[in-house]
Formats: sequence, C-alpha cells, structure tokens
Amino acid sequence: MLENFENIIDHGQVQVEDGLPKDDVVKKLQDIYSQLPIDQITGETWRQLVQLSFLKVIRKDAIQANHQMTPDTIGLLMAFLIEKVTAHQDIQTIFDPAVGTANLLTTVMHQLSLANHHQLTGFGIDNDDSMLAVASVNVELQKLQVSLYHQDAINALDIPQCDLVVSDLPIGYYPLDKNVANYQTRAEKGHSYVHHLLIEQAMNYLQPGGFGVFLVPSDLFQTKESQSFVKWIQSVAYLQGLINLPSELFANKNAQKSILLLQRHGGKSQQAVKVLLGEFPSFKDRTKFAAFMQEINQWVATNIVK
Repeated sequence: MLENFENIIDHGQVQVEDGLPKDDVVKKLQDIYSQLPIDQITGETWRQLVQLSFLKVIRKDAIQANHQMTPDTIGLLMAFLIEKVTAHQDIQTIFDPAVGTANLLTTVMHQLSLANHHQLTGFGIDNDDSMLAVASVNVELQKLQVSLYHQDAINALDIPQCDLVVSDLPIGYYPLDKNVANYQTRAEKGHSYVHHLLIEQAMNYLQPGGFGVFLVPSDLFQTKESQSFVKWIQSVAYLQGLINLPSELFANKNAQKSILLLQRHGGKSQQAVKVLLGEFPSFKDRTKFAAFMQEINQWVATNIVK
C-alpha cells in the first residue's frame, strides 16, 4: 500500500529496488497509474482513499488494535464539535500527540480549513514508524502542511505552542516510570495511565485559551486515579464538556469512548456555566440526532466566550 502511494506521489513513477518489482509488474502498475486523474483528486478524497486502503490492509493482515485508525463517524463528530467551539478563535496551528495514520488530524484540518478559509499548519507525534509512514503519505497526498515526528510524545517536544490539540488517545499504562517523574498526572504507585500523561503533555503545548479535544474511555473519571487527575485538570484548564459517543459504535460497552473537551486557562477562557454533558443519539434516529446537534449549538452560544 505504501509503495503504491509513494509511486503515485512520484507522479506514477515506479520505484525499483533490488530488481523488484519486475519489468512486467512495473508496466502493469504504470498502466494503472496512468488511468488515475491524480491532479484532479481533492485532498479530502485522498484522505478517504488512504483510509479505505488501510481498512483493507487491517482486515487482510489482522493488524493489532493499537494500529487501527479513528473511524470517520467519530472523526467527523469531533471535527463538528471543534468547529463550533473554536468559531471565534483564529486557529492557525493544530497538534496531535498520538497522530497514528493522521486520519483524525487531517479530518479536523479539512473541516477547519473550510470554515476558516485558510490552510492550517499541523504537528503530529508518534513512536510507531509504521503508523508514521502511513501518516506521511496521507498528508503528502492531501498537500497539507503537517510536520511529523517519530518519538515518544511523553518526552520534551520540538514544536511550538499550538492553537488547538486533537487526539484519539492510546489507552493503557505507560511502562517507563522514570520518564514521568515531572508529570502531575503520574500514578503514586506503579505505572501511570498513558492517556492521562498525554493529556497533560498536550496541554503544555497549547496556547492559553486554546482547546484540547480528546477521544477518551467513557469511564475516564471512574478509576482510582481520577481524583488526582481532576485536581490536575482544575489547576491548568476548564473542563468544558464530556460527551459519550453513540453506544451502537461499540460492540463492547466497556470499550465505549467519549469526547473530552478541555480549555486551557488564560486568554478569554472561563468555566462554562453549564458543562456540556450527554450522549450522542443513535445515527439512525435523525430527529434526535439533529436536536442534539442544535443543543450543542445553543450551549456554545451561551457558554463559550466570544
């Protein structure tokens, strides 16, 4: 998959290494590439093509759960929410500390570019070179301005403070206890939750008044570490919302995810009078879904400082 996309990026020229692919395969590939309207395909269409191709890879190669990509249903909901809450902010830069294939990052970038009428600059971090390889062709095909870094996002990052953070966070424990000695969200005993650590790190690289929008476990505030985690949140940010995704998206109720909405202290930010809580209705019930979207519009209008 990656070789094909790299060939397409190279204007349909097939890269041959160590005599492979053979001449007959090269000709076959070039014939296929020549039929593609490469210069006419939009960035959003390229994103969808990469996504569909990767989904086929996942099924065929039985790829592990951590290598899945954020589904469009979730990515578009997050993009919708972000567009609403940042409508009165000038978003120029966006950061994902667990960028993976960059499907979520680029979904949000496209949505905000349409709303703001200018291209954003993105930054993505991941410690998995396979995922970053997919992210690299993804952003290059889409012609997006995204800098990708292969590193552990828990360590110091060489990026500027950004206007917005968005991330589908990995869930589990972070094994390198020495690396988190300076983190406020570290566990008192044993390994710390990696999603807690990444949220703290992300807020460090967020401009005052900026939003961090994270895909998190729905039981985020029901664990033994939640009390100290909430205390840390209150010290640096306003907890503006927690919305459960439709339960129908998850075969196992214990795997249900939510969208966490944090706003860093500073700028014009202030705590919402009413925290945005609830659950997206089923996609199948269009009336209830549209009504819930309208509730979000109303909440933004009355709770987010313009």
